[in-house]
Amino acid sequence: MTSLPPTHLRERGRDGDERADLDYPPLPEALTVTVYDNHTHLEIADGANSLDYREHLDRASAVGVRGVVQVGTDLETSRWSAEVAAVEPRILAAVALHPNEAPELAARGELQAALAEIDELASRPRVRAIGETGLDFFRTGPEGRTSQFESFEAHIEIAKKHGLALQIHDRDAHEYVVKTLLRVGAPENTVFHCFSGDLELARVLADNGWYASFAGTVTFKNAQNIRDALEFLPRAQLLLETDAPYLTPTPLRGRPNAPYLLPYTLRSMADYLGTDPSMLAAQISSNTELVYGSWDSEPPEPDQESGVGDTDPLAADIA
Repeated sequence: MTSLPPTHLRERGRDGDERADLDYPPLPEALTVTVYDNHTHLEIADGANSLDYREHLDRASAVGVRGVVQVGTDLETSRWSAEVAAVEPRILAAVALHPNEAPELAARGELQAALAEIDELASRPRVRAIGETGLDFFRTGPEGRTSQFESFEAHIEIAKKHGLALQIHDRDAHEYVVKTLLRVGAPENTVFHCFSGDLELARVLADNGWYASFAGTVTFKNAQNIRDALEFLPRAQLLLETDAPYLTPTPLRGRPNAPYLLPYTLRSMADYLGTDPSMLAAQISSNTELVYGSWDSEPPEPDQESGVGDTDPLAADIA
């Protein structure tokens, strides 16, 4: 009998936490057409009474969220994501080293070994994406950028090698993320997780067939740039996520986030676009299955071979 993975690996940091209410909100009205949360972190305990990942999924199922992509950010959480997806049919996994992990691993001489393990995890049947990977110039300064580029390029190659989607973390680095994808060659299914760009980046995504995944940030009052991008992008390139336990949508900001709160973001997007929530949900569900495959089946075998970690960083662009 297969043992169940542990409920949580870590807790969300609460030092200086100014959130007024740490109780999980009540369930929203259920969606008529089901959707998927294509980016969540169920390994992180949060709230006054943390939920087991199975309770998260039960609540999500009750309101029309059919499944989730559980996303790793380091070796520990990537292993956990692959392990839990193997035993829970409502979960698919994404595995990667977060860009802010790369400089620390490189400093210890461990980056290549860590990338090799991500490559191994990527071969597991219910691992359907490499992510979250990318570039983060907000938390990592110029001294760490070479290793970020090295890691990002290696993740791109791993995704192509295994025929998997790529989930991108892009913070204060739009130009360099795009340059890297175009130079190295983006995987067929490339997703900008928690899209934070504007019309200019939206045009790049539209031109290249890349997906924009919208989180609770699209509901924030000061996020008109994100809503402008949402309105511009073709509906066939839209995805939906929570990034739980972070980025709780309006009107619940400040409370713990979870996949079962996805209907708030979906309905807010539909309202802004002037469309029926069920029509938007149907489109986004179709997009999600095109990117990750069915939650009920195994992915096809990849037919493309590629090296891992054998390209030079984008040296000319990080001076």
